[in-house]
Amino acid sequence: MSREPEQIDPHWLPNAALYSKMKIVVIDDEPANVALLEMMLAQAGYTRVKTVTDSRLAIGTCLVYEPDLILLDLMMPHVDGFTILEKVRASAGTSFLPVIVLTADANENTKLRALRAGATDFLLKPFDQLEVLLRMNNLLETRRLHLQLDTQVAAYADAVRERTSELREAQTQLEKV
Repeated sequence: MSREPEQIDPHWLPNAALYSKMKIVVIDDEPANVALLEMMLAQAGYTRVKTVTDSRLAIGTCLVYEPDLILLDLMMPHVDGFTILEKVRASAGTSFLPVIVLTADANENTKLRALRAGATDFLLKPFDQLEVLLRMNNLLETRRLHLQLDTQVAAYADAVRERTSELREAQTQLEKV
């Protein structure tokens, strides 16, 4: 995967500014891969990128940083990507957290195992940088919409609780009369 970053035509990523402040975690044990992804993301305007090359630190980093998207390698020493994926999914609860698996393992069983474990998307290395960025944009838009929906649901729940309290108070006042 250690290729030079391609120059991406900005018209292909029209909403990049909308997603540039969203948080991304890159988990890969190969420093060259991480450097390529960092350069690619920086060129695309992403400003909040955290990288992890020691897979033993991946779960803790995700819990603390609370990413909006994870780019994850599968084949790493110490803790493999499948384990990280399963733990991230368990800790995310009902929240939608997209995880794109980037791996050189073209085995169909690997792909199916990753998707079963909760990978949102699966791409083979060496990957096409524009394709990765476009898929990221699609998933970040979905994440943004999920977060917006979660906020609206919470606001509605608060409004219902407040209105229920008001109705109970009115009922209490009516019972006194």
